Amino acid sequence: MASPAGTSPTDSPAPVRANTAPRTRRTDRWWLPPLLTTLGLATFVIYATVRSFMRTDYWAAEHHYLTPFYSPCLSDSCVAGSSHFGTPIGELPVFIPLAFLSLPFLLGFRLTCYYYRKAYYRSIWMAPPACAVGEPHERYTGETRLPLILQNVHRYFFYVALVITLINTYDAILAFGGENGFGIGLGNVVLLLNVVLLWCYTLSCHSCRHVTGGRLKHFSRNPVRYRLWTQVSKLNTRHMEFAWLTLGTLVLTDLYVWLVSSGAIADLRFIN
Repeated sequence: MASPAGTSPTDSPAPVRANTAPRTRRTDRWWLPPLLTTLGLATFVIYATVRSFMRTDYWAAEHHYLTPFYSPCLSDSCVAGSSHFGTPIGELPVFIPLAFLSLPFLLGFRLTCYYYRKAYYRSIWMAPPACAVGEPHERYTGETRLPLILQNVHRYFFYVALVITLINTYDAILAFGGENGFGIGLGNVVLLLNVVLLWCYTLSCHSCRHVTGGRLKHFSRNPVRYRLWTQVSKLNTRHMEFAWLTLGTLVLTDLYVWLVSSGAIADLRFIN
């Protein structure tokens, strides 16, 4: 077929969004997964925000349980015993969370995570909300402009997340030595489970997969890194599961420490 006058066969039209009218002909409940995702993410954000500003019942002194929402606690505002790395920072005003050094990086790590991008792009930004469903946006610029261009710093958040996960691991280890010496309680199990899943989520990150083997051109010349890349790749296939599981274990861990610290429940002890 001949090309229109003044154009060549290689010319392509200006990029526009697909026009679906009506919005969709789907008759199933396509809106349910985006709705559940929105509710799940919103529940976690609300809970974590409230708890981060409460400044109470985050340290169970008898058993040395520290909630991850307040770790590391480096201010003079922290209760005695909860500052595992000292208090190099003075008193903080009430509008600054006690874990202000870690929370912004953890939030950035989660927000820029490849899975969470997929989750909130579909459920909140509706780009698109489901297959064969129209979206409200007329243009699509990808991650080339503000604010979405900031997604490209995910790899740097990953490095900080590694450090914070190490700190959470240290907190969980210290919790085996309470005021009465070495002991194991249900709180230790909860803290340890949370740390294990946090490691699974962090190491299954796409950035971790790239760090271990993304730049290699010859796997045969780098057998150790190839082995690491293989194991990380196996974890990577379950990144979505770990993303949701860790939201649940973070809330569970904080809630348990909250209840024990406030005296609402007593820690179930197995040893000492």
